[in-house]
Amino acid sequence: MSSSQQIIDQTIAWIRKVVVGCNFCPFAARTLQQHHVHYQVEASTNITLCLDAFLKEIARLDNELHIETSFLIFSNAFQQFDDYLYMASIAEDLLKEKGYEGVYQLASFHPMYRFASSVKNDAADYTNRSIYPMLHLLRESSIDKAVKHYENPENIPERNIDFARKKGLTFMKFLRDSCINS
Repeated sequence: MSSSQQIIDQTIAWIRKVVVGCNFCPFAARTLQQHHVHYQVEASTNITLCLDAFLKEIARLDNELHIETSFLIFSNAFQQFDDYLYMASIAEDLLKEKGYEGVYQLASFHPMYRFASSVKNDAADYTNRSIYPMLHLLRESSIDKAVKHYENPENIPERNIDFARKKGLTFMKFLRDSCINS
């Protein structure tokens, strides 16, 4: 089991090498440079405690306006992708139930992430394959501001998939896995 700081350091390495390095999110570099990202490690394997941690991250964003985005990293829970998807679905429902639809957006990352339309061993899945299961909360207002100055933001997912497939499975896996030892 890794310490929380080690997990955060590995996550930052993944964001820098994969998310920013591959330009999967063209807006991430600026947010990182400005130190407007919060990282929270949740060690519990209990889904109720993990969802409570999710609600605490929403409260953090409500109260700490300088934070643009928060990564809730599950160091021990949701190792199975289906279990993670179930929890992420509940988290999405909680956003709506608590009146945060349109305020915060939720992005999903998991070590075994697989798009519904992908085939086995598709390098494109690495656009969302992180080193730990995590939920990424983003401020909708920040997203709206960022995409105003970006031509065709709706093409980002397809561009990312094309990039990952051109680089190939071996490259994408190696890049992601290199963050564990960073």
